[in-house]
Amino acid sequence: MNMNYLLCGVGGQGTVLAAKVLAAAAIARGEEVKTTETIGMAQRGGPVTSYVRTGQAVHSPIIPLGSADVIIGFEPGEVVRNIDYLKEGGTIITASKEVMPVTAALMGTQYDGRDMVSWLKENYDNVIVVDGEKLCRECGSDKVLNVILLGAAISSGALGISLEEAEAALLNRLPEKLHELNRKALRMAI
Repeated sequence: MNMNYLLCGVGGQGTVLAAKVLAAAAIARGEEVKTTETIGMAQRGGPVTSYVRTGQAVHSPIIPLGSADVIIGFEPGEVVRNIDYLKEGGTIITASKEVMPVTAALMGTQYDGRDMVSWLKENYDNVIVVDGEKLCRECGSDKVLNVILLGAAISSGALGISLEEAEAALLNRLPEKLHELNRKALRMAI
């Protein structure tokens, strides 16, 4: 079965690593995988979007509008910005905490992620909101939001990969000194 995953956030949140973990888990299962990223001004807190397509006959890395099975949002405003990619009945997993966009900060505009989360809940059926800030604190590191969100997505059943498959792919990409922290983070939202 082909699956389309869109991961979105801002620079520095680990969006690209999370996409690589999803891709590696699918490859380990013998699936064909295509991925790409749109990074833009990621080093300055700009938007980052990663596309992961898996299955048996995947021809392009870009997900067509209206065909993402799952959107994993590291920042709720980025989920809203990318919502046209979600297919009908698709699943949204999003962190609750906003990251002030650079443009809003420069213009002195107010931005509250709670408004974005409320809008998502009002307009879509399958929305899972993760208090990533709280779970990162409980985990002992603010650098593992990406892994926490992957764990939440896995526990929702929407990804079609197991915790063990994701863990193996994750640990293969990290230095050994980070293994225990990331094992813990992967299970925080379960």
